[in-house]
Amino acid sequence: MSEKKRYVQVGVGGRSFMYSEEMVGNSKDLCDFVAICDNNQGRLENCNNKIAKLGGKPLAMYPADQFEKMIADHKPDVVIVTTGPDATHSDYICRAMELGCDVVTEKPMTTDATRCRKIIDTINKTNKKLQVTFNYRYAPPRSQVKEIIMSGAIGEVLSVNFTWMLDTRHGADYFRRWHRQRKNSGSLLVHKSTHHFDLVNWWLNDIPEDVFCQASRKYYTPERGDELGLQDRGARCQGCPAKDKCKFYFDLGENEELQNLYLNPEKYDGYFRDQCIFGDNIDIWDTMGVNVRYRRGAILNYMLTAYSPYEGYRIAFNGTKGRLEHWCCENTYFSGDGSVPGELEKDNVSITLIPEFSQPEAIEVHTGTGGHGGGDPILLADIFDPNAPIDPLKRKAGVVDGAYSILIGVAGCQSVDTGKLVKISDLLGDAKLQEKK
Repeated sequence: MSEKKRYVQVGVGGRSFMYSEEMVGNSKDLCDFVAICDNNQGRLENCNNKIAKLGGKPLAMYPADQFEKMIADHKPDVVIVTTGPDATHSDYICRAMELGCDVVTEKPMTTDATRCRKIIDTINKTNKKLQVTFNYRYAPPRSQVKEIIMSGAIGEVLSVNFTWMLDTRHGADYFRRWHRQRKNSGSLLVHKSTHHFDLVNWWLNDIPEDVFCQASRKYYTPERGDELGLQDRGARCQGCPAKDKCKFYFDLGENEELQNLYLNPEKYDGYFRDQCIFGDNIDIWDTMGVNVRYRRGAILNYMLTAYSPYEGYRIAFNGTKGRLEHWCCENTYFSGDGSVPGELEKDNVSITLIPEFSQPEAIEVHTGTGGHGGGDPILLADIFDPNAPIDPLKRKAGVVDGAYSILIGVAGCQSVDTGKLVKISDLLGDAKLQEKK
């Protein structure tokens, strides 16, 4: 048996428990999970309560300003970064590496070009390892698409048309939380689309070079709130005078997970998880269209909407020998509500291969159980199992993947602001990013 690695985790909000649960559950023989760190004492206590219910030992708890003390006290091999807002990722990634630790980080790796360059420079200086957890790569249908493209069935891919729909449950939820401001999330082009851009980068095994983007916010606006008869709405859902007539009303107290994770801990930091989606301090977009040119010449046309009637995506690859189409409808959820995120049912996913000069062929779809289309369990095994088999699909993602996925979104934001095409190389500047072959 391999020697256990020591782990600590910083950030114990909604997306953290997947990792902590794994370390005291399926991977407990591989992990010595010893400490947690967060800026909210209530969430630290909530995490320890959940760990106790799983039979795990109590974890040492540290406030955010004692992150370095946690490292000094426990000397971990690996720091898991699951903080929110996303803009905080780079601080913990870089400091952990400077203190001698490898890092596993939630996506997005970071939110802007300056922070991205800092991470690259720190890795080059410390020679520590960084894994970015792109769980969508590991979902069986997405892996299957990769296999079909690798097989050469549609030849060289020349263009990709990719539409992702967030529904009016999940999509609206980004406009309630810290994600609603670009300084925190980089916008949905970074926070959410990093998944999607990474998938295309990985599917094509190519490097994005030029980006042009247009975007708008027309759905989640104060004006639309007025149109819906919600002129008397409050700043948040709790206690809102308009709650009985608002279809978007969100009650944190109805869900025990959300109550323990957000409502009860409000007294420690004043963070409101249920801000009004029609607020006037929102500066992210709800409609985004992006064009990307890749190094080998492929063109990506991407659209993200945050107010669709259903949750899912459609993608088509046009190649020199045919076309590959993939459709998926996912379950919808509120982040942190305890449900399985992005779960798939076999009837709600399809893959169709259309060879040149031939008829469409429906491909039997590979499916799995668990979050993000069955990708989460496979990802977790890949993170914590040192004897995981060699993966021909190369799903384990590092700094190169993390950088190029977020830089498409960062370039998109800059393109919206300036009205101009943006080159990824200009965002990287002098940062030495060791590209994959």
